[in-house]
Amino acid sequence: MSKKTRKKSPKPSSGKATLARSKTSSKTPAAKARKPAAKKPAGSAGKPTASASPKASHKAPSKTLKSSAPEKSARVAAGSKPAAAKPETKNPPAAKASAVKADVPPARKEAFAEGAKAPGFRLPRDGGDTVSLADFAGKRLVLFFYPRADTPGCTKEAIDFSRLKAAFAESDTAVLGVSADPLKAQESFRDKHELAIPLASDEQHEMLEAYGVWGEKSMYGKTFHGILRTTVLIGADGRIIRIWRHVRVDGHADEVLAAVRAL
Repeated sequence: MSKKTRKKSPKPSSGKATLARSKTSSKTPAAKARKPAAKKPAGSAGKPTASASPKASHKAPSKTLKSSAPEKSARVAAGSKPAAAKPETKNPPAAKASAVKADVPPARKEAFAEGAKAPGFRLPRDGGDTVSLADFAGKRLVLFFYPRADTPGCTKEAIDFSRLKAAFAESDTAVLGVSADPLKAQESFRDKHELAIPLASDEQHEMLEAYGVWGEKSMYGKTFHGILRTTVLIGADGRIIRIWRHVRVDGHADEVLAAVRAL
């Protein structure tokens, strides 16, 4: 082979030329068009792809549950955020109900019974003086508790005991009316009906509770606390002889006098 022929023969391509061509080919328009499509699923700010849609549909029910209609209506009905649960009270509801009905400590209620010693007291009475259990020592005493001065039933009861005052005195027995009315009301009651028996006022209900006559009452469908019409006969020794509860006014004073005379 001649020298001229050797010079014209093509030289083998080197590795550098091949690498250069591959880089050039990667920058072709087709490659550039494919790159953005590959970057979008990587988390750009664009719209979610079809692969992300199942996640979105999975989250939707949880949002609906959080703002469900029953819970929202409950919040609207309450008017504010749910209040924190209050600590439990010392007494259960049943204990509260029994306490309201009794209105007198159990020890006092048990002590107030026939044969027990009558609770002592000192109260203001009509005329500006005071009256106490000790004032009647050595004689019998009739205590009649009436709900309110100058009401029909209480007026009839007080008039009947006044009418029989002398008959009670013959049996060595005194009579005393007690209510929670203020003194002015008691004195007006006395003067209006010309009552002959003393009237005591217990506005603080201490004596009324001690004798178990202050408690729950009902009238015209309403429940309230007041005096339970009661009469107590106390002996000369200071002990309770008899108790009349839930008194019916008609003929009651005569019944008590008959019991005194039978002693």
